[in-house]
Formats: sequence, structure tokens, C-alpha cells
Amino acid sequence: MAGTKPGTTVGGDVDPRAQQLLKLLVEHYISDGTPVASKALAMLPQVQVSSATVRNVMGDLESLGLVSSPHTSAGKVPTQLGLRFFVDTLLSVDPWQEEHVEQLQNELNPNMTPSELLATASEMLSQFTQMTCLITTPRKNQVNLRQLEFLRLDEHRILVILVLDDREVQNRVIHVEEPFSDNELSQAAALINREFGGRPLMEVRHSVIGSMREDKEQMDALMQRALDVAAQAMPGTDGDGQELLVSGERRLLDFTADTSVVKSLFEAISKKGRVLTLLDQCLQSTGVQLFIGKESGYRPLGDMSLVTSSYEVNGELAGVLGVIGPTRMDYKDVIPVVDVTAKVLSAAMRNGP
Repeated sequence: MAGTKPGTTVGGDVDPRAQQLLKLLVEHYISDGTPVASKALAMLPQVQVSSATVRNVMGDLESLGLVSSPHTSAGKVPTQLGLRFFVDTLLSVDPWQEEHVEQLQNELNPNMTPSELLATASEMLSQFTQMTCLITTPRKNQVNLRQLEFLRLDEHRILVILVLDDREVQNRVIHVEEPFSDNELSQAAALINREFGGRPLMEVRHSVIGSMREDKEQMDALMQRALDVAAQAMPGTDGDGQELLVSGERRLLDFTADTSVVKSLFEAISKKGRVLTLLDQCLQSTGVQLFIGKESGYRPLGDMSLVTSSYEVNGELAGVLGVIGPTRMDYKDVIPVVDVTAKVLSAAMRNGP
């Protein structure tokens, strides 16, 4: 399992019997959310040792920092380090149910626009996992300008239509001081498309502005005016244009009774900046990434787990989707859902018109 690793390596210190008991303890804790007593573990049919032996093994696991006792004589619970060891060493992930995969493929129709695909993927991932879903939109430097069109609304207003190669269409109304004729607008659009069509959107903006700063005597008047209108129509340069889509925010209320934790999570997601930075780190590698509790390095997620996977546009890593849930989430179910959703979304983005 990829992701942030704990600072302490304990694998060589945990013998097979201790690993079996830790696995059973974690599975019980994930299912019930309550401390597990040594006697309860000893009564399981898979366990062939006495409760005293189980108690001794639990003591060894506690000394390694893998389990802890929340209350005296209340049994043991896995620590975040114990959960990491469980995920990396003991977890078996089964393929996601085929019927759910087919449902996802049917809903993520390649004929939908990228915005529709992302919104649908976000909603479905939240529904399947019953958790809060986050998806970052593709960076603007990964989106190319396919075509630009100008449409005169009146003497001082022009509708600019940007057709992007991710099948997105953006419309902007631009105000101009001097009127354009319909023929001039047609010629201006042809000039822009010839010079800048097929290039990354943010590169087009920089090139347009750069061209406007050149010696204007080398350009005819129509080209100067076309560049001026096109510059107004291009997206701004704040950041890289990424946005964060969130579904199932209210499900955060299901994870903890601590209202201060819920409030900090709501604020963290609404501000987006730090969360975007964290998700952007997940673009450094492919596959599922898992941050358990404090591994994210982000205080509001200190008692939560974040499971993410990157998705592609045109064969390049473009964004990240994932879910936020309690550290005692059922990782064997959540991991394949996130993984498959990312792959189906990538396929839909790739196969669109």
C-alpha cells in the first residue's frame, strides 16, 4: 500500500502469532469501534492460545506502539501506527463488486463534459463509501484551447466562446469601446485560432499578453484589437486554476461527536487551499495513497484517514480524488472503491468526444 509511512519500522519485531492477533483486533475495532479484551480474542475460533497468552502478546504489541489501552482493563485498540502496520502488512483487499463497477461505468458516460464527469464521480464515490469525497479539477496548464469564437451581442458587448480540448465550453461577455462588425469578429477569431489554437490555455494567455506588449507597429489594427479582446477572455493566472469539488460534507458529522473537530474539518475543506496542497502531493505518484491520522501533517485531519488516487486526462496525471473518513474505516472496502473510481473516471475522460 502506497502512502506516507510511519516513522518507526516494527515489521521484524512482530512474529506471526502476534500479527494474527493484531489483525483480529483491528478487524474487531473497525467493525465495532470499541476496545477489544484479551478474553474476547482468545474465544475466537482462529485463536488456539489462552487468554493469558493473548494478554502477554497484547503487552508486547503495546510496547511496540501498535496498540494502546484507552481505559484501565477496558481492552486494547490499535494506534495509528498499528493501523498503518495492519494496512501495509496484514490487509487483504478484494476486488470491488462487479455490479458496482458496471453501475459506475454506466453513470460516468464519456459523452458527458469533464465538469459533469467530476461532479458525478464525486457524488457516487461519496455514496458508495458513505464518506466525504474530494476531487481536484485538472490544472489549466493541462487544458488546451481548441477553438475561440466571437459573437457580437451589441455595439459594445461581445460573447467570447472558448472551446477546450477537454470538451468544456466556456462563455464570457467582454465589453469593448469600439464596435466590431460581424466580418471583423470572424476574421479576428480566425487570426487567434491560427496563432494559438491547440496550445495550453495558460500558455495562450501568456502569449497573448506578450504579443500585446510587442511593437504594435508590426501588427495590423485588427490583430491588435483581437488580442485585446482575447486577453480579456482568457482565465486568470491565480494559482494553476485548480478547484476542489466536495460531496457529502455532512457525513463528517457521522465520524465524531467532537463538534470542535467537525468545525475544524468544515473550515479546512471550505478554505480549500491547504487541502489542495495536500492532494497535490498525491500527484507525485500513481495508485492509491493513504494517510492515517497525523501522517497527513495537517492538524484538522489528525484523527481522520484520507484515501486518494490520481486520475488522468489525455494520458497525463491531472487530478486527485479521495475520501475523508474515520481512522477506523473499513480499508479493505474503501481502497478498491477509490482505486476503481479513479480508473473509470480516467477512461471516461480519455474516451470522450
